[in-house]
Amino acid sequence: MLVALIAKDKPDHLETRKANREDHLAYMKETGLARHAGPLLDSDGNMCGSLVVLEVDTMAQAEDWAKNDPYNLAGLFQSAELIQWNKVI
Repeated sequence: MLVALIAKDKPDHLETRKANREDHLAYMKETGLARHAGPLLDSDGNMCGSLVVLEVDTMAQAEDWAKNDPYNLAGLFQSAELIQWNKVI
């Protein structure tokens, strides 16, 4: 199953994102569950959130992945939502 993680950063937390970016990218590579991923951008082109599409067996697996994401552990996110997703194109 594909699950989209849509997370928005806390205001004024760009430095938190930058400080944890390498760990976040390493986590995605280590776990091997991310199929598509990239930052959300604000109107000035600055990173302000994340979109990650995970390929998992269960929603619980997606929840566990999101809980252990270094960005989440660093307290970066103001909000995060996991939604099952169906790839069409």
